[in-house]
Amino acid sequence: MFHARKLVLAHFWVAFVAFFAAILLGEWQMYIRSPLHAWVNNPEHYYRSVTAHGTVMGYVLPTLVAMGFGYAITEITLKRPLLGLRWAWAGFWLVIVGTVVAAATTATGKSSVLYTFYPPMIASPFYYLGIVLVVVGSWIWVALMSLNLRAWKKANPGSTVPLAMYGNVAGAYLWAWTSVGAASEIIVLILPASFGLTDTINAGLARVLFSWTLHAIVYFWLMPAYIVFYTMFPRAIGGRLYSDTMGRVAFALFLVFSMPIGIHHLFADPQVGSGFKFVHAAMTAMVSVPTLLTVFTIVASAEVVGRLRGGRGPFGWVKSLPWSNPMMLAVTYAFVMLGFGGAGGLINMSYQLNETVHNTQWVTGHFHLIFAGAIVIMYFMAAYELWPQLRNCAPLSANLIRTQLTLWFVGMMVLTMPWHLVGLLGAPRRMAYYDYTNPALHSQAITVTISTIGGLLLVISAALFLYVLASAKKQSEPAAPYFFSKAVHPGARVPAALNSLGLWAAMMIALTVVNYGYPIAQLAATPNAYVPVIPIGAR
Repeated sequence: MFHARKLVLAHFWVAFVAFFAAILLGEWQMYIRSPLHAWVNNPEHYYRSVTAHGTVMGYVLPTLVAMGFGYAITEITLKRPLLGLRWAWAGFWLVIVGTVVAAATTATGKSSVLYTFYPPMIASPFYYLGIVLVVVGSWIWVALMSLNLRAWKKANPGSTVPLAMYGNVAGAYLWAWTSVGAASEIIVLILPASFGLTDTINAGLARVLFSWTLHAIVYFWLMPAYIVFYTMFPRAIGGRLYSDTMGRVAFALFLVFSMPIGIHHLFADPQVGSGFKFVHAAMTAMVSVPTLLTVFTIVASAEVVGRLRGGRGPFGWVKSLPWSNPMMLAVTYAFVMLGFGGAGGLINMSYQLNETVHNTQWVTGHFHLIFAGAIVIMYFMAAYELWPQLRNCAPLSANLIRTQLTLWFVGMMVLTMPWHLVGLLGAPRRMAYYDYTNPALHSQAITVTISTIGGLLLVISAALFLYVLASAKKQSEPAAPYFFSKAVHPGARVPAALNSLGLWAAMMIALTVVNYGYPIAQLAATPNAYVPVIPIGAR
């Protein structure tokens, strides 16, 4: 078992080491903007750091985790060696080369455009080429996931696809389609300007193309976390999954509703009509459906365990849950952060309420709670769960894991709650410094200091996470084979539509074409839509 062990370990180690470097950059950004430090001498250094932080957190970390986790899922659930191992290594090295190229370009100050690119600002072409290599490497993973599932189905006609593999391939298909938007923006619009072939760019069209990727990428980040919810959590706490079917519905609905919603990030952009903004706002609300289904199913799975452990009455089962189990803590923390972050997202998706918080620190607090909070904490658990298999080591220290998870949760809450508060007061995001001597800003100084303390807790937690992984003690006896959670009713017949992804992928593509086709065509055909490019780092 685990013919791809070294491959999975390589993905995880690079992902988590890069993650730690990005965490340090994030804390530095908080510190130099706080009253604890004088203004940074060169604000470009701040934006250089933000670009590197966002690029690692937005592209490198989740891509490598999804790829490595996906390869592990494939071998464990399909019970056969990974097909295309050499191609998988090729994809890994493309991601590594792309990361190094983009990081080196950013470090030299030639790509301080943030990970969202923001044309008409134009960086060095090497930054964009690095991102393209990362995406191409991930596309190899997408192809391998589809190929392995197809080969397994051919060898096991009529068999039910394991839930973890179903969610894994759903995430791969989602990423393949959502990455088309940013890839098109880079290849068609940005690279010609970056190479100097043109000195103008259609910034409005570029922003719409990136919005194609901008929100759907969040659900690509989220898919590994939801796979942990459905297929690792019940087993880890000594129970079974309440409903396998509900998990399949959630993964399928994420495919359908994740894509046609990105224009809600462009509510303040005049080049997009109000009609399509409203449509995207309404579609964004639909993403809450698979999330609420997941919360119900996972809580129900926990209730089964609580009642088996002697819990009585409406809520007695809660007290009976295995709270000393790290997975129980992690999922609880994740749901709390998902709840706060999701509530903030309801404000962001509202065509009217968004005007109150647009481009403020509220937005920063929202996406840190969702990604760095609810999603990343489950990345930790995926690694912890698989580590004994990957390293053939003894079980990891539960005390250290609980400490690390609690530090992460507390740090994230301390970091983000002040951001929500000052966001409501109108504090803008992405500012290199604030003048706290100004009476209008003086009262907000303490909130930045508090967030800096929260960031320090996150640095300590991230360091402890790496320590737990690195200090795992190898054992002579092979680790017991890993298996994913079983359903309460195993062997139940799965509807054909929920045993494949063709229907849902077709709906995803169709809704994207409907919701993006006209705005893209209109902006592409609009005369005089091009504006002069602004080279970054040319000086």
